[in-house]
This record gives sequence, C-alpha cells and structure tokens, in this order.
Amino acid sequence: MDAAARFSSLYQRQYDAVLRYALRRTDPETARDVAAETFLVAWRRLDVVPADDTRAAPWLYGVARRVLANAERARRRAENLNARLRQERPNLCPSDAAGVVADADQLTAALATLPETDQEALRLVGWEELDLAAAALAMGCSRGTMAVRLHRARRRLERALQVVTDGEPKPATGWPAPHRRITQETR
Repeated sequence: MDAAARFSSLYQRQYDAVLRYALRRTDPETARDVAAETFLVAWRRLDVVPADDTRAAPWLYGVARRVLANAERARRRAENLNARLRQERPNLCPSDAAGVVADADQLTAALATLPETDQEALRLVGWEELDLAAAALAMGCSRGTMAVRLHRARRRLERALQVVTDGEPKPATGWPAPHRRITQETR
C-alpha cells in the first residue's frame, strides 16, 4: 500500500476518535484544529505511525495530547499578553478592536525598522517568553551580552515607536549625544 492510500485509510478509521478525544478536552473549534494538526503530524511521520489500529489510536492520542498542550500554551500566552496590555494601557477598551489593530500595526512597523538581532532578542523575550539565559542560548551569546542586547533593543524600539506614532524621535535621556566625527567642517 502506498503512503497516500495508507494515510487515507488511517484518516478514515481514526479521525472521529481523535476528534472525540479533543472535544472532551477543549472547545469544538480548537478540537477541529487539534484533529487537523494531529493528522498533519501523522502524514509527516507516517513511517513511524503503527500499522495496527490498536497501536495507531494511542499514538495519535499522544500526538493530539501534545498539540492540545501547545494550543493551551498559546492561549495562556495570549491571555498573559492581554493582561499586560490592560495593565499598561488601562484606558484601552477591549472592544476597541481598531485601536488594538492600530497599536499592533505601529509595533510591527517600529519593530521592522530595527536590526535583525534586535528584533530577534525582543521576540525571544517578548513573544516566546524566554528568560535571559534561554534567550542567550538561542542567540548563541553569553547571558551578559544578551542583557546588553536586550536593553539596547528595548531602547531602540521605544525610539522607533515614538517615530512611528509621533513622526519624530523621542530625545534620549541620560545618554550622551551620539559621537560625531570631528572634521575640518565641524570645527
């Protein structure tokens, strides 16, 4: 039996069971997504899916369990982000979808102006919720170097957001003016 036929047979025999498994653990929309993702994994790893239904079902349930865990982590991250946004911007009404989209667009635009290493540092800590040590490991640098990179990236993002929202950079406080090269014309 070729791979497409084997997968089709597996899908027809096991989809309802995987969907029921997910439905008992989450809402219907997420359950359908979990079932789809589970069978995507099964397709990609068809060579390790047991051929026998008595062993294939538990294998699929194991994949579905991990997909559910990933969905739950993503949901918690979104809730945590929303809580932080509500805390930092209490006057932003949750029903103000246009405001949220505009803020996200401004953040995306400001982030895009930063160097790639700054963007990655901010994403690892902000979006992936890595601590400093884990982010340093991901970026291949020391914890101290990561702390400096992150600090500088946050400052640059703050200035970039100011440019995006107001059209002019916010003056840096507590920092010396950028070093200018002294030439004949500037003397």
